[in-house]
Amino acid sequence: MNTFGHLFRITTWGESHGGAVGVVVDGCPPQINLDISAIQFELDRRRPGQSHLTTPRQESDTVEILSGVFEGKTLGTPISMLVWNKDARPAAYEHLKDVYRPSHADFTYQEKYGIRNWQGGGRASARETIGRVAAGAIAKQVLREYVKQIHTLEAEVDADTVTLENIEASPVRCPDPIVGPKMAERIDQARRDLDSLGGIIESVARNVPVGLGEPVFDKLKADLAKAMMSLPATMGFQIGSGFAGVTMTGSEHND
Repeated sequence: MNTFGHLFRITTWGESHGGAVGVVVDGCPPQINLDISAIQFELDRRRPGQSHLTTPRQESDTVEILSGVFEGKTLGTPISMLVWNKDARPAAYEHLKDVYRPSHADFTYQEKYGIRNWQGGGRASARETIGRVAAGAIAKQVLREYVKQIHTLEAEVDADTVTLENIEASPVRCPDPIVGPKMAERIDQARRDLDSLGGIIESVARNVPVGLGEPVFDKLKADLAKAMMSLPATMGFQIGSGFAGVTMTGSEHND
């Protein structure tokens, strides 16, 4: 499915080298003062071509709001947002029309649907995450108004004290001042070797209220895992002690 969420529901659409990508947000409360520049700020953070460490594709990723907002306030109706693909180059993939690329979704899409868009990654491209970022930027504003690793390099970060300023100061979004530059060097080397690297991102939520989530299949960690595992190329998700818990005894692992 292309939809995620219950009360605040998002549906992403579009292909990597199609005309545009976007998202429809349903369930956003009415009369929220929506700051479009805040949405654009988040999209700019994920925009390609910002440095030599990212994909060279050049996109402005300028958001357009088509519905659900009037005079700067949300209407409570579905909010549709669109981002045009300005640097789409479908012809560059024509030589792959009859070839399945390794570690891509080419074969699985063909087998599932009997047809595939061979122009880039299609729906399996990381460009699909534009819709998630735009929807997340709205969610940030709703919440405000209503109320670690590249390859073998692992950062040492204090989750209790790390700040957004620390993170944004690094081109690889790593707040460790020693390991961050080494990550950039490792990425550069992989690019020179015509190769790529895996990594780990870490998210910290502070002051989370007690009781979020529902039993049994809608546990908070189950919903988080579903959202994160649906991101392109994601191969694992852990929360709390995560996979390290298997090396502990029960008494060591107790809360």
